[in-house]
Amino acid sequence: MPQRATAYSAGYDIAAAETVVIQPGKIALIPTGIKVKLGRYEYLELISRSSLPRKRHLVMPNSIGIIDSDYYPHEIMGQFWNIGQVPAVINAGDRIMQGIFRSYLLTDDDVATGARSGGFGSTGGN
Repeated sequence: MPQRATAYSAGYDIAAAETVVIQPGKIALIPTGIKVKLGRYEYLELISRSSLPRKRHLVMPNSIGIIDSDYYPHEIMGQFWNIGQVPAVINAGDRIMQGIFRSYLLTDDDVATGARSGGFGSTGGN
C-alpha cells in the first residue's frame, strides 16, 4: 500500500509489484498492483522519484502520468524509458513513483461526453 514518507510529504510512494528489466533505449510499463477509485473531479498525478534518472537512468517519457477518475478498475502502471547504456532492473518492492491526489475544474462550456473504452493510454486514439 502506498505511503507518505513524512508528515509533510505531498506524494505517496508507489512501488513496483514485480521485477522488470528495461533494456537500454527501451520503454516498459511497470505494474504496481494498485487500483484507485477517485471522485468525479479528481485525478492522481504520477511523478517519477527524483533519484531514478541519476541512479538508474530511468525517466518517464511523458514526464508525468495522469490517472483519471474513470481509469478504475485498471491497474496503475508506471511507464519508464531507460536512457542509460546498460539494462535497468526494477525489483518488486522498489519505489518508482510518487502519487499526488489532485482536483480540477471544468470550463463553463465543457461538452465532453466520451467514455473510456480501455486501460493505459486508451482515450487519445494514438
